[in-house]
Amino acid sequence: MKVLKVAGIILALVLILALAGGVYVKTALPATGPAPELTIEKSAERVERGRYLANHVAVCMDCHSTREWKYYSGPMAHEKQGAGGEKFSREMGFPGVFFAPNLTPYALNDWTDGEIFRAVTAGVNKDGEALFPLMASHRFGRMDREDIYSIIAYIRTLEPVENEVPEREIDFPVNFLINTMPQAPSFSKRPSENDQLSYGRYLVNVAGCVDCHSQVDKGSVIKGTEFGGGMEFKQPAGIVRTPNLTPDRETGIGSWSEAMFLSRFAAYDDANFVKQELTADELNTPMPWTMYAGMKTSDLKAIHAYLKSLKPISNRIERTVSAKF
Repeated sequence: MKVLKVAGIILALVLILALAGGVYVKTALPATGPAPELTIEKSAERVERGRYLANHVAVCMDCHSTREWKYYSGPMAHEKQGAGGEKFSREMGFPGVFFAPNLTPYALNDWTDGEIFRAVTAGVNKDGEALFPLMASHRFGRMDREDIYSIIAYIRTLEPVENEVPEREIDFPVNFLINTMPQAPSFSKRPSENDQLSYGRYLVNVAGCVDCHSQVDKGSVIKGTEFGGGMEFKQPAGIVRTPNLTPDRETGIGSWSEAMFLSRFAAYDDANFVKQELTADELNTPMPWTMYAGMKTSDLKAIHAYLKSLKPISNRIERTVSAKF
């Protein structure tokens, strides 16, 4: 009886600690601090830099706009630029249902610049709630502050689009764990373009190449698989996997010259891209080629140079699996 009594006491203590931990996670986190007091000047230079980053490098507009998925690569529908609403569902492997917020002044007029800044760089919204890390604050918080200011200056100039985005649905236990995900930013200075490798590393972080071109477990990149490809995107027609971006000559981009790398993007720029409508049984790519294709040639060269400097990973990817098989 004494043993059972002790076991009962231990069980009760465990339950109390678990309950206390759950209350702490729900009420005390996220703890990234208050939104800074900021008033960002919308200079022409900042707005133009922000336009470039938001559309072609950080590709904020990729998620926060409507994409026309009936066409290859899902080009953006420009008439609803920044209006949000893109759905990320359980069928796609997410722990719930999430919708990209509306970034136009229709939705953000009552947000301060500091509140937007905190959301982008720390993953906490105006009301102090944690954002699901589809919002890549873990990357944006490592950017140059000035580049973040530029993105904010740019989105302040978007045309207001009336689009009410549905509330998210978060499955258990992620509805608790999400509060542990935001983290305080650790900003860096944008390297000189003359330092091609460092500048390429900076751009690769902004563009989020590692987030998709790695293997993941429960939403986190598996250490040692970075840039080696293999992340799966489930679609009604089957599965698409991301390619290996490391310089392995057999399974990666080791044999790709700079010219080959540049031509891959040039095929999707405004001068060359023709919308290709897909049939219901055809697989699409999640890669927003038409957005990244707008990068400056010098930036693409820096990205290529950095990727070629990585440690090669031998990982042969079966890129597509059709649902018909």
